[in-house]
Amino acid sequence: MMFIGTIFINIIIPILILIVIGAGLQRKFAFNLRAISNLITYCLMPAAVFINLYKTEIDVQVLFEIVGYLFAFSLSLIVVTAIISKLLKLDKGESAIFKNSISLINSGNYGIPVSQLLFQANPLGISIQIIVMVFQNVLTYTYGLYNLISATKTGLEILRSLLKMPIIHAMILGSLLNWLQVPIPNFIWSPISHLADAFLAIALVLLGAQLAQIQLRTIINRTILVSSIGRLMIGPAVSLLLIYLFGLDGVVAQSLFIASSFPTSRNSSTLALEYDVYPDLAAQTVLFSTVLSAITVTFVVYLSAVLFV
Repeated sequence: MMFIGTIFINIIIPILILIVIGAGLQRKFAFNLRAISNLITYCLMPAAVFINLYKTEIDVQVLFEIVGYLFAFSLSLIVVTAIISKLLKLDKGESAIFKNSISLINSGNYGIPVSQLLFQANPLGISIQIIVMVFQNVLTYTYGLYNLISATKTGLEILRSLLKMPIIHAMILGSLLNWLQVPIPNFIWSPISHLADAFLAIALVLLGAQLAQIQLRTIINRTILVSSIGRLMIGPAVSLLLIYLFGLDGVVAQSLFIASSFPTSRNSSTLALEYDVYPDLAAQTVLFSTVLSAITVTFVVYLSAVLFV
């Protein structure tokens, strides 16, 4: 259990600092949150996804070993969240936020630093987390985006909205150029890289600005509690079952088990604000699950070391 202090100091506190800065700035200056959300969705986020997909070097053997697991894990969570949302009798918008809060994982700014901390002596663990992050990017801007758009639109409007999203174009272009090994000139790479570097900080500052408009006493409600339990407890439980079913072990099993325990993706909050689908609920869920994860992630890390030596 020695990891709890290190994880909290090196992962949770930096995230919370940026959130607090955003909340403080919002209270003082009252930013136009819609404009900031547009900046992230149509500029910074596509740049970050393009960079990640273009730069990632995926080990083919590891990729084939875990890709089946990732599909099974995501599909299991999608089914579980659909059932629970019906039992909770959530409306269409709440259901979209609830499903995304459990299915979409913060594998980037949370998952990568945790993996770097835990697998310093074994690069395979970090490589697996990068694969998980890429998969989560695809899931976020397909299934996650569909959930939010379908909450306000129907039929062909959903498909048109998806195809208009620059994040979809960035995913396709980044993957294609990576596969073809096309070099990118520095005068093009440099501005894209600067935009990608700005994404994390501005996204978390925006989350803080959203939270500044929320009354803290409303953060504890049924939907947030159940979604946080789903993301931080049901997620790892499903992962553990699938790891045994797939016969995975060693570092691969450890990495995937730990990756399943991370809190709700901050992108779920950013997209909820962009499409105006319960943005406060989405922001509250991200905050609550991130803070609570200081305890749950530590336990999963400890358990992974015991189960998968």
